[in-house]
Amino acid sequence: MAADALSDVLRTVRLTGATFFDVIAREPWVAEQPTREMVLPKILPGATHLISYHVVTQGHCYAATLDGEAIRLDAGEVVVFTKGDPHVMSSSPGMRADPVAPDALDGVDASQLPFFVNHAQHGPPTSKLVCGFLACDAAPFNPLLANLPPVIKAGGSPDTDTSWLGEFIRLAMAESTAKRAGGESVLAKLSELMFIEVVRRYLETLPPGQTGWLAGLRDPFVGKALSFLHGNAARNWTIEELAKDAGLSRSALAERFVDLVGMPPMHYLANWRMQIAAGLLSSGTNIANVAAETGYGSEAAFSRAFKKMVGMPPSAWRRSLERNGSGLTR
Repeated sequence: MAADALSDVLRTVRLTGATFFDVIAREPWVAEQPTREMVLPKILPGATHLISYHVVTQGHCYAATLDGEAIRLDAGEVVVFTKGDPHVMSSSPGMRADPVAPDALDGVDASQLPFFVNHAQHGPPTSKLVCGFLACDAAPFNPLLANLPPVIKAGGSPDTDTSWLGEFIRLAMAESTAKRAGGESVLAKLSELMFIEVVRRYLETLPPGQTGWLAGLRDPFVGKALSFLHGNAARNWTIEELAKDAGLSRSALAERFVDLVGMPPMHYLANWRMQIAAGLLSSGTNIANVAAETGYGSEAAFSRAFKKMVGMPPSAWRRSLERNGSGLTR
């Protein structure tokens, strides 16, 4: 059974929308992103990876990592910082603000969405933004995050390229203004959908010679092989069987897979099984069942494989999750 590998990864790594900011600003203005260490414990308890996004709903602004070039954003455009790197949002390029105070988020209550941020104290705003955070599991194996650039910009003309993003903005603003029951969940899901759309657009713009997991998804043969592996990760695959299903010879698929994805198909399968296992362990599934669901003939064989990749036995992994708390449980 083939699967949509991108959807499978997004589901297994538990992409989760978390919070939401409604920002108005008047030139000149500048704001620095709180650090990952500040945001994750207070807004996304237990999360392991932070993704930040900003959607411009009026005017324009600039976005830049602390050591990167400024990117101009106009109304209807979105920028996503896929690795949660510190960055600056401003009315002009090259501006810097004072670092965010360590206690700046102490009063934040995720149940009171959206958080309103006013940088337009003395007149009508020249820019409006919708900003937020997403979280997901980065370990033990997240091929999507590992292959995304640190910064992605998407969008364009509101009448053509950004119709979907424009709809996201409209719905998000309506939910944040109305404050209806269930609004927090709606805003979180809208953020997840926005991120998925940005990833799909990035995938569509990859140049022909690009390598990496996303390029592999787009390749007709490697993409098919990835779909088969994701569709039945517990199967006792061989490279011969996978190549036959993908429509290539054994040697051709092996070479093509390594060239694009960066590892042999069976190595990829072993890594992906550990990601599935981590999710099952975090949900409370007993180790014997986890072993069976990830294609291992015994609990001992699974435990050895898990420890080899993750660095600790499955039972220790589960205890570490319990100690740290998991903010991503659905």
